[in-house]
Amino acid sequence: MSAKTDEPSNAKPDAVEIYDTTLRDGSQLEGISLTVDNKLRIARRLDYLGVDYIEGGWPGANPKDDEFFLQAQTELNLETSTLVAFGSTRRPNGKVKSDPTLANLISANCPVVCIVGKSWDYHVSEALRVPLEEGIAMVSESVAYLREQGLRVFFDAEHFFDGYLNNSEYALQVLSAAADAGAERLVLCDTNGGSLPHQVSEIVSAVCDYFETPIGVHLHDDTGCGVANALAGVLSGAKQVQGTINGYGERTGNCNLIPIIANLELKLGIQALPVGRLDRLTSVAHQVAELVNFAPDPQQPYVGATAFAHKAGLHMSALARRNDAYEHISPEQVGNATRFVVSEMSGRATIALKAKELGIEMEDSMLGGVVDALKQLEYAGYHFEVADASMELLMRRLAGWEQPYFRLVSFSVEVNHRPGDPLPGTTHATDRVAMILHETTGKMDPESNIVLDSDATVKLWVGDERIVSHGEGNGPVDAIHNALMAAIGNRYPASQSIHLTDYKVRVLDTASGTQAVTRVLIDSTDGTKTWTTIGVSENIVEASWQALLDSIVWGLLHMGDGDETRDDSSSG
Repeated sequence: MSAKTDEPSNAKPDAVEIYDTTLRDGSQLEGISLTVDNKLRIARRLDYLGVDYIEGGWPGANPKDDEFFLQAQTELNLETSTLVAFGSTRRPNGKVKSDPTLANLISANCPVVCIVGKSWDYHVSEALRVPLEEGIAMVSESVAYLREQGLRVFFDAEHFFDGYLNNSEYALQVLSAAADAGAERLVLCDTNGGSLPHQVSEIVSAVCDYFETPIGVHLHDDTGCGVANALAGVLSGAKQVQGTINGYGERTGNCNLIPIIANLELKLGIQALPVGRLDRLTSVAHQVAELVNFAPDPQQPYVGATAFAHKAGLHMSALARRNDAYEHISPEQVGNATRFVVSEMSGRATIALKAKELGIEMEDSMLGGVVDALKQLEYAGYHFEVADASMELLMRRLAGWEQPYFRLVSFSVEVNHRPGDPLPGTTHATDRVAMILHETTGKMDPESNIVLDSDATVKLWVGDERIVSHGEGNGPVDAIHNALMAAIGNRYPASQSIHLTDYKVRVLDTASGTQAVTRVLIDSTDGTKTWTTIGVSENIVEASWQALLDSIVWGLLHMGDGDETRDDSSSG
């Protein structure tokens, strides 16, 4: 029987199932397009994290999902999670044995399938345009048929919260049909994402009191309440939460499993992951972001780069005495770390803590000078809280360190930007089109004869050797970078692994026109670490050189290259 006969009991559960739908619902976010390899790699990360269920996609919906389920059978060796295939009930007025959606679910060869069916009478009568009885039959017959094929079945009740508010009797009849046919989980979906926590709490509580079959919740974030709604659902009796990593999903996204998991375990004492896996939250959140080609949200609760970053001097002073003074949990519990952000708001305590964090030996008498220098530089346009690598190098220099790798004599750069002679079959008009395309997209039409390149010359000392090096590139920064790499590559081979990944320019005083001060930020990586450096000047090339120079020096410093020339002061 689906209905309970005992007294209501919605005690807080000891554990909750985590059902991840990043690979299906999450990929519906505008801007996300996952390859089969992306999906397999994300699935492995989810298994590493320890979620209970991974929804792989909708077999039969597109060739990509078909290929994913095919490859998953041989290439996806899940140790913790269970792979789930998603689909819908049979078609209106159709037969289960001949329904292509159900056939594709069976052929996906997953032990669990999750099917969605309508539980709002409005959608049955207006969208499907069938009698309400047929809507119930579609659910009941589909679940029963899949159970006959030996599959475990979860039922997603689409638009349940809206349906319950409009016609609770019919919404419960749909759930009863699924439960009586053998569904293991009845999942209440807030498909439009418009519910608020008090509504979720009341409705989930009522449904849990009525059914013996475990209840789940599937929530969206259109009101900004996705996480709160999930917690309200669990505290009202739900045993399963469906959501996505980082809250990816259609419109404003699905409920975000990252803070949900952390809140369940750390705030409510409810187990959501296998023991010992919680500290994997940060790395998995960031890895999934990279795989979907989105920058990790620095302000995401628990796992963001700024989630435990401290800037105010008052906070720093307190943290120096007690780690928990301004942190609601220990960051290490979720795999994150405390960061001390240095800016013009920093005081001596902040600088001392930052120096200790970086391993720089700095006497108390130096702290005031660092604070003054920092304030003057930030007044001039520097912004060190977004450029930790440049901040570290500045503090090291102020503490007496000089970088031992090379000394600049001079650099120069020439930018070539001219039309050549028209190629056979082209005109200068087509070249103008090519120029517009280049300015818009950064790409050139191969048929165009436009010349766009830069030449740079760098003169520097590497030890006792004076080197003059030339480089070409797509723009002045690329050319200078290539010239510098050519100059130091033989002496410091590890420098060749340093690559620039992003380049940002901001004009700080637009009223000054072409003489305005320009701030350049460069993101770099060696394949393992990433770091950001900054340069400021009225000359954009000079600002770029400053940021580029810091990028290379910081990379060499932290790769341990050039030890034969490094002074002992490099460690402090």
